[in-house]
Amino acid sequence: MPNQIIIHVDMDAFFAAVEIRDNPALRGKPLVIGALPHQRGVVATCSYEARKYGIHSAMNIKEAYRLCPEGVYMRPDMDKYKNVSKRLHDIWNAYAEKLESVAFDEAYLDVTRRAGNFAGARNIAREIKARTRDELGLSCSVGVAYSKTAAKTASEEKKPNGYFEIPTPEDFVNLVIDRDVRVLYTVGAKTAEKLYGSGIRTVRDIRDNRDIVIELLGKQGLWIAALAFGKDDRPVTPREPENAKSISREVTFQKDVDDFDLLKDILALLAIAVNRRANRVGLYGGGVTLKITYADMQGITRSRAKDGVSDARTIYQTAAELLAGVRRRPVRLIGVGIYNLTNGVTRQMTIFDYLENPGENEGGLDDVLAALGDKYHLDFAGHLDEIVQGGVLHKTIEYMRAHPAKPENRLDSGSAALTRLTD
Repeated sequence: MPNQIIIHVDMDAFFAAVEIRDNPALRGKPLVIGALPHQRGVVATCSYEARKYGIHSAMNIKEAYRLCPEGVYMRPDMDKYKNVSKRLHDIWNAYAEKLESVAFDEAYLDVTRRAGNFAGARNIAREIKARTRDELGLSCSVGVAYSKTAAKTASEEKKPNGYFEIPTPEDFVNLVIDRDVRVLYTVGAKTAEKLYGSGIRTVRDIRDNRDIVIELLGKQGLWIAALAFGKDDRPVTPREPENAKSISREVTFQKDVDDFDLLKDILALLAIAVNRRANRVGLYGGGVTLKITYADMQGITRSRAKDGVSDARTIYQTAAELLAGVRRRPVRLIGVGIYNLTNGVTRQMTIFDYLENPGENEGGLDDVLAALGDKYHLDFAGHLDEIVQGGVLHKTIEYMRAHPAKPENRLDSGSAALTRLTD
């Protein structure tokens, strides 16, 4: 029996495929999921028809529109995709001894003992593809291999709706030896440029210049050199919430914000969103971070140690203090997070615990939410779950930005405004 038999499953254009499944009129059209053309943002994913125009994930949305103005542009429906992802994971978990989830739509499955050999793994892969099609109406590409790197390479070999096997290191090397260095795991654009600068462009070049690669890239060079010889013994490692290094939430504005009072107000909503996620997984932070990207794309991060923090009030107050100390220039993005996470075994409880019911103690953000409600004429407290756990946080913040808190801008009641935002 091989040391490892690993399946890599990667859904085909996942967000776009779900939308096409739910609206067949979109089939065959260049569909782009992400920001809308008049907004700031990037492409999350796109249909294969859109990719023919040169559009790809992470491309600036305005560049995508320039390439394909006749395309269909849609905002992502994250709640829908999460629900589909859960059903996908149910399918994958039915076959995996261990499962390492990489994203909503991608995972490594260790099937070593269950499959027994590559013929058994082939049958499992076919069942996964068939169930994905029959139960969810979606297609996936599947790779079966002796290692994680080889399995991911295999799943990309025949996209979309593909299947490919790489049983041995020799098979892997024979497949990639004359390909660009970026075919190897961890070789991104910056690393590739360093290698190109030394005349190393293909996997064969890495093998022939192993010492140069190691000298150039250090530990990463050792890893890349090993991959060039087909060596990768990393196990499939389930990603548990308690293994996370940080929890954060951020928002990118459609127009730059130079009102730091508004930014401080936004920190309260972001702090609550971070608090809710931390509570769901039972984790506490060793500090609070504030992240800012200015209009000129310069990014800064500020942090402050805070032992055993997850309550929204402490996160908010600390982030607000950090905000007060940064340079006041137009802001494109702002984010809040907690880091150095623990399960809280040694945590000292404080009077500011927010937990699941913020109204049950004086340490919650009830007073802050009430002040925000008066300021922006929105019923924050009454719609809190929708705002911070659903898909309307960004809409709410854009509403706050677009409706300065002045009496002449009191267009309607808070409940009516939030109802519109949640539609």
